[in-house]
Amino acid sequence: MPLSHDHIRTTVETYLARHPHELEQLGVFLDALDRTGEDISSRSTFTGHVTCGAIVIDHLGRVLHVLHLASGKVLAPGGHAEPTDEALTAAALRELHEETGIPPWAVTPWPGYETVPLDIDVHDIDAHAGKGEPGHQHFDLRFLFRLHATAEVPVVLQEDEVGGIEWRPMDQVTSPTLREKLLKLPLQVDPETANASALIYNDRGEYLLHLRDHFPGQIWEPGMWSLLGGGRESQDATLEHTVRRELHEEAGLDIADLTPFGIEHATDDADATVPIAIYAGRWNGDPRDLRLTEGVMLAWFTPDNLHRLRIADTTSDLVRRHAAGHPAPQSGPEPEEEGPASPHGTVPNIIGVHLYLERPDGTVLLGLRHPDSAFAPSTWHVLAGHCEQENAIDCLIREAEEEAGLRIERKDVELVHVVHHIGKPRNPPRLGLFFRARAWSGEPELREPDKCTQWKFWDPTALPDDLVPYTRLAIAKIQNGELYSETGWPA
Repeated sequence: MPLSHDHIRTTVETYLARHPHELEQLGVFLDALDRTGEDISSRSTFTGHVTCGAIVIDHLGRVLHVLHLASGKVLAPGGHAEPTDEALTAAALRELHEETGIPPWAVTPWPGYETVPLDIDVHDIDAHAGKGEPGHQHFDLRFLFRLHATAEVPVVLQEDEVGGIEWRPMDQVTSPTLREKLLKLPLQVDPETANASALIYNDRGEYLLHLRDHFPGQIWEPGMWSLLGGGRESQDATLEHTVRRELHEEAGLDIADLTPFGIEHATDDADATVPIAIYAGRWNGDPRDLRLTEGVMLAWFTPDNLHRLRIADTTSDLVRRHAAGHPAPQSGPEPEEEGPASPHGTVPNIIGVHLYLERPDGTVLLGLRHPDSAFAPSTWHVLAGHCEQENAIDCLIREAEEEAGLRIERKDVELVHVVHHIGKPRNPPRLGLFFRARAWSGEPELREPDKCTQWKFWDPTALPDDLVPYTRLAIAKIQNGELYSETGWPA
């Protein structure tokens, strides 16, 4: 099916969150997205349509260009989206492969640009009488990739469209806007990253570590606690594919949301520096239920207990750095206040509060979560948070002030819906409390841009496609006057 307008809009709005000064020049693109009845992913929409480009940098810092025969111009590989493209980045990689023969597995997204374009350019295309095409505009989204230094890929040109290739220094890139952004990237070219590991954490603030077999000279870090992961293989299109494959092979583990966290620079037996891409993801299961095929065991550890383990300093530092930015929810009694042990099968439920903010015109406030968010990245959601050492309404009032600068009084808050949901059978169940604010002061503002990149009021009958599923359910139930719903539970 064609690329959805919501996927395109979310990508553009996330880009504008990084480049707000480009709002005016992309206004025509946003206007096209607002027009109903037009598919701007289709090349036959001549009021303007989307194209996708692949900006590929090699290990010497040069940028790939191709000679497009139709225009006679030397440009980065790229072209029109196709109905089979599942995402904008997929369209860029497909065009790269079609025009140059370079397959997706030979490149990897530049860190920080996995889903966000490096550049968006709007330009005019002349009429083509031979094809019956009037003059129109291209909305060109340009995604940034690095060519693997070890990749030996023969170039196979698309002869009917491409006349040759050229690797140009960054200061000779043909597009001025693209050249400006490329020249602001770090000048040094990092060592080739061909390894990936998973930094897995739970809602209790614990991290999943893997005790390796003690086979000195045969395996990496023998007898030490480490992260699950491994080296990239030829079938892995990206390093995310690498870490997902390794998780499945080593432990039969599937993490719904994995987001790039950083690079760990480890040292091998020959004292060479080995860069390892780290992907972070939340999981709340029991490691004893996993099917471990390598190593001795898996176990949860808090950052405070890492000093007791035989573990690499780089891994300890990585865990502590992540924990510093993701403090564990401090809910429930202190250990000395704990009551009798729960009966078999009883588990704690996490309580989350959600703000249902509806303007007089009926539109509802939603926020676009940051692309690096551990939960639902680049997805719309209501303002929400976990209860800490506080009651639910106090939590709602605090979160509204902290996240959006909205001031709400207790007397103006009413409970309008409760959703009892669970993501996967091993995940802890959650009770989502949706509160309506009958009155408030202030306009939504971005108080925490590392969590939310945009606030917007939406018509409940035309909600975005990229919306947290249980939020969509709750809004529909609130519109129908229903107080309770369930989702995710086994039938």
